[in-house]
Amino acid sequence: MRLVCRQCEAITYRNPVVGVAVVLTEEELILLGRRSRGAYAGLWCIPCGYVEWDEDVRDAARREMIEETGLVVEIGDVCAVHSNFHERNRQTVGIWFWGRQRGGTLRPGDDLDHVEYRPLDAPPPLAFPTDALVIGQLRRERTAGLLLGPGRS
Repeated sequence: MRLVCRQCEAITYRNPVVGVAVVLTEEELILLGRRSRGAYAGLWCIPCGYVEWDEDVRDAARREMIEETGLVVEIGDVCAVHSNFHERNRQTVGIWFWGRQRGGTLRPGDDLDHVEYRPLDAPPPLAFPTDALVIGQLRRERTAGLLLGPGRS
């Protein structure tokens, strides 16, 4: 459903915002962060954030990783893309990239109060249903014998 001006018939589009996340894995572990504030405080997520105006999606993913985890990462291929409908008034399209750590020191920042590698098979309570989809995809790929991580391409 679109909003249309009755006088000039111009359409006002209500478009989703683009979010980015970086998937870092080590063996059977995935890097997750615990959210420190807002509606999702205390719940965990794959480190993520929004793309700023005039910002490349890969640049946004690198920036968000530094802000949220203290890690400098190389951004690899796309791991997953999902539409997020869990917030009715603020919908997003999320892009999860594979990442490789290239520097920095793991520490929480921005809106996270804890970051650590957690088992793929036993993730803590997650903030976003789409992160559960990504983790499920990674478990299925591991079970199928596919290599986890950016080196698989």
